[in-house]
Amino acid sequence: MELTKEQISALLGWYRENKRDLPWRKNNTPYETWISEIMLQQTRVEAVKERFVLFLKELPTVQDLSNCEDDRLMKLWEGMGYYSRARNLKKCAQEVVANYEGKLPDDPALLRKLPGIGPYTAGAISAIAYGTKAAAVDGNVLRILTRYFDDYSDINKDATKRQYEAVIETYYKENTLSKEDISDLTQAFMELGAIVCLPNGEPLCDRCPWKDQCKAKREGHLSEIPNKKTKIERPVVLKTVFVVMDETSVYLTKRPHKGLLADMYEFYAVDHSVPDEEVKGLMEEVFGTVRSVRKLPSSKHIFSHLEWHMDAYEVTVESLRDTGEGIVILKEELKDYAVPSAYQAYLKLYR
Repeated sequence: MELTKEQISALLGWYRENKRDLPWRKNNTPYETWISEIMLQQTRVEAVKERFVLFLKELPTVQDLSNCEDDRLMKLWEGMGYYSRARNLKKCAQEVVANYEGKLPDDPALLRKLPGIGPYTAGAISAIAYGTKAAAVDGNVLRILTRYFDDYSDINKDATKRQYEAVIETYYKENTLSKEDISDLTQAFMELGAIVCLPNGEPLCDRCPWKDQCKAKREGHLSEIPNKKTKIERPVVLKTVFVVMDETSVYLTKRPHKGLLADMYEFYAVDHSVPDEEVKGLMEEVFGTVRSVRKLPSSKHIFSHLEWHMDAYEVTVESLRDTGEGIVILKEELKDYAVPSAYQAYLKLYR
């Protein structure tokens, strides 16, 4: 398998004519490239655009990020999930300030040693921001190239990823490219996978610069490639969520310092199903006199490794009190606290 000059030239030309106007592409600085790549993991581009601009406005430099208070950082990250990514951003920023004078290194090997930066992100930062000859192979690249070469290799295997990293790196070794070409080519693969060689649904082959050479298209294998093993079924956790309030305030608890959604605020919840008739008694044991109980819509949130299936109740009490396990805040302050997007179905009712 090898890439040709004609193939790369066609892809670069297509990208420069068709690329979307995205805020992190305006400057391609190492910091902005890093932040955007972490944000875009498991999050849609449209959802990231506005949050990226806000994040950069609040934390415009590595130094600002390294000094950011945890609660403020979680609030800035709210709604994008995978909050461990935000915590790793701060850890990484602190190491960059301490060891690299506040500037992300251009060497992908050094980048991979930093918290939260894996091989793909290291390659993306190096190639996009510095024009380094580094491969950045993610699901988009694997989908495009396995289809182009009509390759049934399992894209969930590290060996397949390494194979295509080698294909790109071999092209770099054998051909002369400017730093701008390398930066654009890395982004071109991302763009082609995002808007043409789609991950879900039919690829838009009529818009593809490689449509006449794509072997999977020619052989009628587009629906079968990329090949990936069926993922293990996620375990389901039954939760009951209680939005506990009085006339002016609402009650929040803080999750443990380690583990899923660490240090995030959430509504009072238990990890089991509570029958309707037991809700009032349970709440009175914790919060005292209950004035009313109202059933809220059930909701589901899917994490990468498990699912939450949630029943929920609005519980109005006589007067909220500090139980020692959470905080009492004014209802209008709810918008100022970082509550996981897992609770979005209920947050939108009260913010």
